[in-house]
Order: sequence, then structure tokens, then C-alpha cells
Amino acid sequence: MKGLILVNGYTRSEHELNQPRRIRAELAARGVQCQILRNDGTLAFLAEGARSQLADAAFAVYLDKDSYASHLLEKAGLRLFNRADAVEVCDDKMRTHIALAGAVPMPRTLAAPLCYTDGEPVPEHLLDEAERLLGYPVVVKECFGSLGKGVHLARDRAQLRALLTRLQKVPHLLQQFAAERAGEDVRVIVIGGRAVGAMRRIAQGDFRSNAELGGRAESVSPDGEAVRIAERAAALLGLDYCGVDLLPTADGYLLCEVNSNAFFGTFERVTGINVAARYAEHIIAAMSAR
Repeated sequence: MKGLILVNGYTRSEHELNQPRRIRAELAARGVQCQILRNDGTLAFLAEGARSQLADAAFAVYLDKDSYASHLLEKAGLRLFNRADAVEVCDDKMRTHIALAGAVPMPRTLAAPLCYTDGEPVPEHLLDEAERLLGYPVVVKECFGSLGKGVHLARDRAQLRALLTRLQKVPHLLQQFAAERAGEDVRVIVIGGRAVGAMRRIAQGDFRSNAELGGRAESVSPDGEAVRIAERAAALLGLDYCGVDLLPTADGYLLCEVNSNAFFGTFERVTGINVAARYAEHIIAAMSAR
């Protein structure tokens, strides 16, 4: 059995390349050879049915977010980890919220309207509803983005108006700010439907807890509630692998985000869990069961 590992065509940093290399090594240790390829636009040949150019690969570990390429790969017959539809939903924070609404606890969320012309004022009733339903401070998130990019905090009406004006032509949402333990979250890694471990991330001078933004990470044992929420979200979204970010509150956890391509370098370092090995074992088991 052979496979591919697809990364973004512009990926260059060692931090990002650690993920595909680790997965390739663990698969190779189990007798499965994988080639790492860049999604640099050349996958368009798949639309012409040139299946042989995929070097007899049976599956692809998809570490990009390009929905066109993922659907092309599936049309060519490859089993994707994660599947194209699952990555597509997770890549859009509002679609993730819609898919999980009513099934897991989440912060109160409003979808902001898109504007298609220049110079339009932000609707006053949107600001009124945000204040009534969400209060201040309020989180404003661009629907597409990772590593904490595109996540903003508005502390009053003037800041909120300015943010919404700037993002009028960008898909975005407004979300309740979990204030009790601001700057802290718990990331649970789920593989094959099972939570394998968790780490707590604590911000250092920022309301966002991402380790890539300077936050501190430490290993924690996820309690039953965290495990249930994370596994439920992964199952509903159809994910083979993901990182589920939970916000601790006085009333329990709120699901913040689900990352279908969650980096696991920091997670492995602080928890001692070999995530790449567990992912490799899941891939092999899933392919063997086909």
C-alpha cells in the first residue's frame, strides 16, 4: 500500500513541515511508503483523469485546506485523511458552528452579513443585537484562518463598528467572549473517533491562547466532559483526525473551534504522546478495512 501526503504549495517553514515528515516516518516504520507532495496547482491534471500520475497511491493525508484539490483527489479514487467535505466544513468557522449547533455547547454566535458594495455603514441593529446577545468584550472572527490569525476583540461599540467596517467584504462572525478564564483553552486531539490526550494552552499577554503566538502549553488529563464534547464534534464532522479547542467556564466547557489539520509538534512535546504514530495506525486500519 502506498500513499501521498499533501501540503500547501507555499509551505516552507520547518514548523509546518514537521507534521508531514513525522507522519511519513511513522507510516514507513509500519511498511507503508508515502511521498510528500506540494499542492502547487499541478493537481489540475486529475480533472482529465490522469490517475497514473499519482504513483499508485491508495490514500492521501491531506494537510492543506484547498477544497478544489481535495475533491479532485477523491474523484480520482483516493481515500483522504481527512475527507474533503470534513476539511471544508472545519475550514469555515461559521459552517463548523452550524454543523455542531444544538449538539455540543458553544459560545453564543452571530453570523455577520456580507457587504458587496463600498462605503456602506454597518447596520445599527447588528450592533444592537451584538450588545444584547453577546455583550462586551465581543470576539470577532474571520471565518477562514488559523494560528490565531483573523481573531479580534472589540471592547466597546466604537471598536466593534470599526472591526465590522473593516471586515465587511470578508466572511466573519461575532462570538461571546468566555471571560472567566480568558486566554486559556484545552486542546483535545481526537484520532479515529477517540480522544488520545489533551494539553492546556495559556496565553502570555494576549486573549488568544495559541502556542504559535507565544502561549504556554502543558499536559492535562482530559475529564469526561472534555472527552465527550471532543469526540462528539469529531464524529459529527466526520473527521479522522482533529484538534478540538475547548474554553473552560464556570458552567463547563464551550467548544471554540475544531482544527482538521491541527499541528501536533507542541502537543507531542508536552504530553509525550506519539500522535503521528497513532494517526499512522488509524490510517492503516481504516485502509485495511476497506
